[in-house]
Amino acid sequence: MDFLKAFVIISVLLCFFVISPDVIAVDDSVPGDYTIVYYFRANLRCSNCYKIEQYTTESIDKFFAGELESGELVYKVINIDEEENRHFVDDYGLYTKSVVVLQIKDGKELDYKNLVKIWEYLENKESFYGYIKDEVSIFLNKAREKE
Repeated sequence: MDFLKAFVIISVLLCFFVISPDVIAVDDSVPGDYTIVYYFRANLRCSNCYKIEQYTTESIDKFFAGELESGELVYKVINIDEEENRHFVDDYGLYTKSVVVLQIKDGKELDYKNLVKIWEYLENKESFYGYIKDEVSIFLNKAREKE
């Protein structure tokens, strides 16, 4: 049991202090109204980090294909270890790998939420999917109400 605790602690710490190879240029000042879902990652990633990206991508594709196609929803994976993306750490108070949902109106950020419960649902894929679906739906519905 002590080995398992140590393994979990080390895995979580690795997720806090690691970095990633993909570079994605980000320009959120594009005019328009839309919702963004970001998965913030680093260069080095543990199995949980990969799982978060996989589950997030799968849930966005499963529940929001139409919104992605129409541009109402944008999904991006961002490497916070790339110089041009480091500002996101301060912008959203990131301290580990994170999924953040933003509402954009006329090219300006109105609201955002860091979905911190992703870590609680990591061992239950359907609960993780449901959490992403519910939170993204809230932002999409808020955007639709303001139209």
